[in-house]
Amino acid sequence: VQLVESGGGSVQTGGSLRLSCAASGFAISTVCMAWFRQTSGRELEGAATIDSEGTSVYADSVKGRFTISRDSAKNTLSLQMNNLVPEDTAMYYCAAAEDDCMVAAQALGIMTPVHLFHNWGQGTQVTVSS
Repeated sequence: VQLVESGGGSVQTGGSLRLSCAASGFAISTVCMAWFRQTSGRELEGAATIDSEGTSVYADSVKGRFTISRDSAKNTLSLQMNNLVPEDTAMYYCAAAEDDCMVAAQALGIMTPVHLFHNWGQGTQVTVSS
């Protein structure tokens, strides 16, 4: 199993970036996939998840600005980030669970817990300047 992120960079407030995560060794359409982010000195924060049916869940901090999607043919996960603000500055990680997203979490519109994600990419840095 391998996850390789790309697409990070530096933008100004209000700008956009699109992150990609190329997966190998498994089919991303069969498990819970997610984007997490982490700034130095802060805990890992979930940004978005997408389940096997294509249903997505977003953290309140990114709702309405970020869109998670997948291309099953290319086995690639994406995160479109619009209207970026300095608080979005972080290392972004792609992650895969070994099963589908938690049914209860999806029903409540909350992130599947981080401890259920066992496979991680190396991360890609996003920096937003004011």
